[in-house]
Amino acid sequence: LRQGRSAVVEFEAWGWTPPRASPGGGPPTPGLANRASPKPMKAQPLLRGLRLQPADTLTGSQPETEAATLLKSSQSPSRQTAAAAAVMQKAIRVNDSQLLHLSLKARSGSASQAGWLHKRSLDTGKWQLRYFVLYQNLLFYYDSDKSEKPSGVALLEGSYCDKYLSLKQVDRTERQQYAHCFSIFYKKDGQRHYDLRAESEAECNTWVEAIRNASYSRLAEQHEQLEQKHLHLLQIMESERQSKWNYVKQAEDMSNQLRRLRLELKELRKEQTSGKEPTEETEELKKIKKVQSFFRGWLCRRRWKQIVEEYIRSEHAEHMRKRNGIVFGLVECEEEYVQQISVLVSCFLRPCRMAASAKKPIITHEDVNSVFLNAETLLFLHQIFLQGLNSKMENWPTLQLGDLFDMLLPMLCIYQEYVRNHHYSLQVLAEYKQKPEFAALLKRYEEKPVCEGRSLETFLTYPMHQIPRYIVTLHELLAHTPHDHVDRQQLEFAKSKLEDLSHVMHDEVSETENIRKNLAIERLIVEGCEILLDVNQIFVRQGSLVQIMGSDKPKNSRVRLGSFSSTFSNKDSKKEAVRQVFLFTNHLILTTRASNGRLHLVKVIF
Repeated sequence: LRQGRSAVVEFEAWGWTPPRASPGGGPPTPGLANRASPKPMKAQPLLRGLRLQPADTLTGSQPETEAATLLKSSQSPSRQTAAAAAVMQKAIRVNDSQLLHLSLKARSGSASQAGWLHKRSLDTGKWQLRYFVLYQNLLFYYDSDKSEKPSGVALLEGSYCDKYLSLKQVDRTERQQYAHCFSIFYKKDGQRHYDLRAESEAECNTWVEAIRNASYSRLAEQHEQLEQKHLHLLQIMESERQSKWNYVKQAEDMSNQLRRLRLELKELRKEQTSGKEPTEETEELKKIKKVQSFFRGWLCRRRWKQIVEEYIRSEHAEHMRKRNGIVFGLVECEEEYVQQISVLVSCFLRPCRMAASAKKPIITHEDVNSVFLNAETLLFLHQIFLQGLNSKMENWPTLQLGDLFDMLLPMLCIYQEYVRNHHYSLQVLAEYKQKPEFAALLKRYEEKPVCEGRSLETFLTYPMHQIPRYIVTLHELLAHTPHDHVDRQQLEFAKSKLEDLSHVMHDEVSETENIRKNLAIERLIVEGCEILLDVNQIFVRQGSLVQIMGSDKPKNSRVRLGSFSSTFSNKDSKKEAVRQVFLFTNHLILTTRASNGRLHLVKVIF
């Protein structure tokens, strides 16, 4: 499990004993009794439907716990025989005795949360009152609070919990049934989810918070943070010890110097008692030395002040100040961008995936991926880039950013796919917003305080401006970077690569938009138009024009569009018709609009 691979571990009753504590007070180690016994005992299944979530939801940094070592799958033997390879990749078995051991420990007072909840049955859809106990990352539920054996257990690792959101209009009775409900979902599609209901809003919030904190990945993160704080405190203590030793050494030196001064003072007093002339000469020398020392100190301070003022007024210092200001602005913009993408993922992408996993989804997983293409990858990439910027800020005022952009450049190719798909994602979103259920759900997401009144389209547009923002920032940074600076060559290389990427993205977007526009026009024309299928046809503009046709002209005469140079004396001999005109680089297409909104092609093409 620590290596992140899905596996099946069958703990049959091979005389396996409960975990015993190590002599040194370390974690419990499982033991095997009758190791030489080749014949395994058949374990009776305690729970049905118990399935460990796929191991790729667990990370290698999660701590190994007692609950994680005792779980196994309870699937039927017939299914295991028929699909052994599939089962070996999706489930693990649980030894019943060890599961009862965990259940007893949970009931003995080690549980983090316990109480009565209503659980909705997956088969019948009815609500059943069960007694739930949360122990570590296992959620046991019993038929009553006096029962010793649990009727079911759910592994919470790789899951996320949130309050229940109804996707349809319900009456008052059903609304009361769904009040104070919350659901447990898993990140992998196809996993069973649990719908639970509490008696009050406060109890519902307590259970949701407890289940969210039950994941061992969060405990591992907190453990790592505490270790970093501990290391930081040790460094502070070491520096304090070093400074204390320095102060003690300085105190000893000053005490020695004080002894020497006292000895000199005694000698001077002896000289004063022996004669007055040496005493007067010594006092005069002291005054002269004191004046000279004061004058030398004043000259040094004055010269140092002049040097500092000259450097502050110099052109190099001005460039360095502006360069540091640009770097600080880059860090602030990157933090704001990471926050925007995180809001897009947490407030829109993940709830839409939950809605797509419902029994009656109002949006498919394919359309969710089309709307939020590469959003999670962009968030992960810029979180790493922001961490690099913050680590560089610790070396201020020496700031070198070229190596960070060298690391970022190979991974910016994902922006090409995102920009190319942006227009299509907005079209898919516009089609779904015409559905009342999806529009109401999206409005509920946009009303969250984190969104600050911004719509989903606004969040989807933020990545479109990130590459041009980097180009402008690098251009300003190079303007205030000296030519002999160690970071200039890498910044120039990064700027050229970003400009090339921006040109390629612009050309691809322009070509894609032109093809989509041509195909849209071709679909509107009833007869169709093969000219629009040519990729070299570039759309220029469209609009309505009045075509003036003379009735006395021969049939083979060229049809003239209305112009101000024609005379208006023979109005009766001319007919006017409104045409929908589409101008391309090589052709001008005239159409007429029918009552149903479709277009019919006029047999005159320039």
